[in-house]
Amino acid sequence: MAAPGSELERLVGIMQRLRAEGGCPWDREQDLRSLRPYLTEEAFEVLDEMDRVSDGGPWRPLCEELGDLLFQIVFHAQLAAELGEFTMADVCAAISDKITSRHPHVFGTEQVKGAEQVLSNWAKLKADERKKKTGRAGSVLDGVPTAAPSLLRAERLTEKASRLGFDWPDLAGVRGKLDEELRELDEAIAAGGRDAIEHELGDVLFSLANLARFVKTPAEDALRMASRRFVTRFQYIEARLHEEDVPFGGATLEHMERHWQGAKAQE
Repeated sequence: MAAPGSELERLVGIMQRLRAEGGCPWDREQDLRSLRPYLTEEAFEVLDEMDRVSDGGPWRPLCEELGDLLFQIVFHAQLAAELGEFTMADVCAAISDKITSRHPHVFGTEQVKGAEQVLSNWAKLKADERKKKTGRAGSVLDGVPTAAPSLLRAERLTEKASRLGFDWPDLAGVRGKLDEELRELDEAIAAGGRDAIEHELGDVLFSLANLARFVKTPAEDALRMASRRFVTRFQYIEARLHEEDVPFGGATLEHMERHWQGAKAQE
């Protein structure tokens, strides 16, 4: 089995060849903006394979998708290298230095009592890094991408705030807050004001994301898996209706519900 370093060097060399004079016309045309959708797509394909592995599927397709994602990173680093900004080696060095400095309990002499203390120390180290770079510590919420999926972002925001002690003491408090937000949503729906409904629905979703963090079940993952189940079950319904020669839109809700329960039983 080849060493990771030699294979990474090979991949970087392939990328350089693709971008060089006489290389691939498509690759030579790309820039940071044009590559954005491919980076996003590859990341989501990795998530899809992770879900399949979690369901008992094979690992090899995940290996392939991780390679596709890595290629995007190498591609971006090559664009930067061509402009004299940084290289793939700089990318590797930067993350190695960062991870080493943020784990003094592993690479230094600091002692920790558990994962919670590691996270607390991590937040302090990041604040120190920001202060060195910008002259100010900034907010503990800095670094949560605004473009991230909203459920994921909500969960990460509450997680970061918790590292400063801004958190519920137990699950009962989180669950009570969700009940409170649901009551306020019911009141807004009864009143019929669109803006108020949007406001209260947002609070409910934010509270759900916080509950997901508390029970260590990421909301984004839970919703993605629920969506997968919905697709599987609904397509089961469509297949059964097709077998029964039921015209499109001709099935009753009760009829479809029977097949929905059949799909659940099959799972």
